[in-house]
Amino acid sequence: MPSCRQCQQPNADDANYCAQCGAALSPATANGPAANPPAEATPEDPAYTQASDQDLWRQFIGPHADHYLGQFKKFSSNGKPKFALSWNWPAFLYISFLWFLYRKMYLHAFVYAIGPMVSSYLTGDISGSLVWSIMAGATANYLYYWHCREGIAEIKKTGKLNPAAQEAALKESGGVQPYVIYVGIALYVLALAGLMKIIQDGPPEGDKVLPPPAKPASMLST
Repeated sequence: MPSCRQCQQPNADDANYCAQCGAALSPATANGPAANPPAEATPEDPAYTQASDQDLWRQFIGPHADHYLGQFKKFSSNGKPKFALSWNWPAFLYISFLWFLYRKMYLHAFVYAIGPMVSSYLTGDISGSLVWSIMAGATANYLYYWHCREGIAEIKKTGKLNPAAQEAALKESGGVQPYVIYVGIALYVLALAGLMKIIQDGPPEGDKVLPPPAKPASMLST
């Protein structure tokens, strides 16, 4: 069971890429010398660009690269981007802006943080947040596809990078921010604590039903 050289994650014996960070695994095995490496592809080889791009996408995405690469196939037709409906459960069930923040999509995180609050303020109805969650679930994969596409294009514009510099650029621009998971857990705990307090305290004073006023004594004597 080979371990990843980058994150030390154990992987299946037949795995070519790390299941945790997406990095290519070493061809060496513990039972013997490394197998003969395949002949290096040249820029004239049609497989050169495809193989290089696949490695870039895997390293840029990081965790769950295989899942997202499978989703991204829906958004390409004859080599051109196209929109297609898909569903992202984490973006729907998790607090939407935190999922975008987790994937380093800062502009989208800002929109999904402010949007529900503005909608609730303008309409006076907090159920609008559910609409935003549904929008996030339906479009997150497509938005993430474009985030990866543009990020990788920027890295490729810098020219031929050595492996260390390329890895550093991919890690800085792509990957995930694990601390966001703990922020989400903390927000859920605070929300649950607030809900429990509301249940214990009951409705506000203004919402309680007041008894009818007592009749004056003069009226009772008549």
